[in-house]
Amino acid sequence: MRLRSEAAGRGPVRHPVFARYYARCSVGAETRLGLAGVRGRLLAGLTGRVIEVGAGNGLNFARYPATVTEVVAIEPEPLLGRLALEAARHASVPVYVVPGAAEALPVESGAFDAVVLSLVLCSVHDVARALGEVRRVLRPGGQVRFFEHGRGGGRAMRLTQHTLDRTVWPALAGGCHLARDPVAALRSAGLELGPYRTLSLPEHGPRLPASYCVLGTAWRPDGG
Repeated sequence: MRLRSEAAGRGPVRHPVFARYYARCSVGAETRLGLAGVRGRLLAGLTGRVIEVGAGNGLNFARYPATVTEVVAIEPEPLLGRLALEAARHASVPVYVVPGAAEALPVESGAFDAVVLSLVLCSVHDVARALGEVRRVLRPGGQVRFFEHGRGGGRAMRLTQHTLDRTVWPALAGGCHLARDPVAALRSAGLELGPYRTLSLPEHGPRLPASYCVLGTAWRPDGG
């Protein structure tokens, strides 16, 4: 695995309070919210070299199929990165955890068969730049697997999402935003949208501002 030296020097993203909270709650959400099944669908059928952007505490690692030859997992938050390193030791495929920012991925261009985006576009500083990096590191024809939350619900819910984004939510939730549109962002980045579906988490329960999710596939065009 070769890293780009010009990107490797970017500093970490520090959200220590949120990182501790996320590390505790995310494990329970695997069963309580049904995230374990969603992760399985997200990663099914992947092959070759994969880069996972915003790996968090590594909950995807155990679900990569044996057809994946290598996973490079990018995580900027130091506490979550340490937890991801521990999860990588128990993965059934080779996983290398690397600090880095989504907007400047420390890897070579065209080096990966697939990019995995799992609840990360809500919190990156610059969505367009991050998706430009996704396109850069994919080989032509390579695929993006995405599972993201964002804008959804009726008028009142969307107003609530926008209000929270402008006030307390990003500070409380590690830079997360509720009202972004991941499908539109992927399309604007020049990626070809494949099949995707919307879902709400929890599936049976109250609709919360972070409940509106999308799961799907996109591709880097062969000629682009």
